[in-house]
Amino acid sequence: MKLKILQILLLTLTTSLHAQVKILTWNVENLGSSKSDSTITYIANTVKDYDIIALQEVVAGYGGAQAVAKLADELDRKGAKWDYAISDPTSSSVYKTERYAFIWKTVKVRLVNKPWLEKKYGLLIDREPYYATFEYNKKQFTLANFHAITKSKQPETEIKHFKNLPGQYPNLNIVFVGDFNCPESHTVFNPLKKMGYKPAFENQKTSLKKKCENNNCLSNEFDNIWYNSGKIGVRNAKAIHFYKDFKDFAKAKEVSDHIPLTTELIIK
Repeated sequence: MKLKILQILLLTLTTSLHAQVKILTWNVENLGSSKSDSTITYIANTVKDYDIIALQEVVAGYGGAQAVAKLADELDRKGAKWDYAISDPTSSSVYKTERYAFIWKTVKVRLVNKPWLEKKYGLLIDREPYYATFEYNKKQFTLANFHAITKSKQPETEIKHFKNLPGQYPNLNIVFVGDFNCPESHTVFNPLKKMGYKPAFENQKTSLKKKCENNNCLSNEFDNIWYNSGKIGVRNAKAIHFYKDFKDFAKAKEVSDHIPLTTELIIK
């Protein structure tokens, strides 16, 4: 009994020596003017307990930036102060282009410098990653927010360039988050794995089916969080099955066709 208590105390002490921050990634499917006020409020209530929110599929045209601002404003009403950053439209064709967004609790983390879209591989990746560096407890890490091309267009042709990004930014502790349209078991991730990167989730389906039958509602392992295990640890990784809040599955899909993923980063 004493040994168990000692182990718990040592784990608590070890964890407290490292920076910890709760991140959440979510493909919110066409976040823009089509999202009702009640949907924005629902999204805010779903994400309010986390420290940094990374969003994909923010509408590039009118309505996208406004929806992010509305979401941040709604979060401000939940008891904490939030700030946000929205990317320029990605460099792909007008039909496929979109924006990314980060929203964060200012009392918990500090944004370091201005977020930016990937430039070097911008022409090789339709919706190039959007980076933001944050600091918590004097520890810095950079989130690379990403939405790959669809499964039918072979997202591995884009993801293969990710192995070059840690070397391109040697001073950054990069965490890849978003919708990869590709399972973590795909061989395209092997170069990152050899560098010490690990997925926070394995065998976790994240996209919603067209119909939910017998509680079988998810179809593909698309979204994930990739971290350098030599520099970062994770705990409390979980998928948020928000659609269970709705009696009507079609109503749930008005929020998004993906579920959010969250984990707590322990920055060494």
